[in-house]
Amino acid sequence: MQIRKATIGGLLSTILTASVMAFAAGPALAQNVHLKGGAKAEPSFVDNILTLSASGALAGLGNGDVLITLSATGNPTATCANKGQNQPPGQNPAEVEVRGSQSIPEGEIDNGNVPFSVTTEAPVSPIPGAPDCPNPNWTETITDVAFTSARITVEQPPGTVVLTVTCTFSSPTQNGTVPASNVTCSSS
Repeated sequence: MQIRKATIGGLLSTILTASVMAFAAGPALAQNVHLKGGAKAEPSFVDNILTLSASGALAGLGNGDVLITLSATGNPTATCANKGQNQPPGQNPAEVEVRGSQSIPEGEIDNGNVPFSVTTEAPVSPIPGAPDCPNPNWTETITDVAFTSARITVEQPPGTVVLTVTCTFSSPTQNGTVPASNVTCSSS
């Protein structure tokens, strides 16, 4: 009977040791994910006429794939054209929201750090039904977007949000690089 107790005790000890080792060898989780570059670090933005790009670097990541999503809100400029391609001036549709994402595989993360560069999709254009034109038989085409705000969401693994950076632009963007002095961001 004592041999059986010793064998069961040894087996339990082996299972416990293996469980602890498996837990310790598991994937490292993200710790305090933030934009790299200090307390005042902010992403860089570029207004590409119809899309917005954001770039920067992340620190504090764990192991696992990363998904970065950029959402941006802006004021579009549009033209209306009738079937004869005549364009009345001053047609501006309501505010639009666009988004884009970048997937970064785990293998690209170096000691918890990784650069990113993500660009939104362009808004739907021509706008179905031409709501800002004289009638729905016209074609309403967005020609530019002046962005007013942006939000970067970082997920690791995808589905688990580890960082949200919300940025506003003190004046709507104009085509090209957005001056850092025009950008104010907060992280959560």
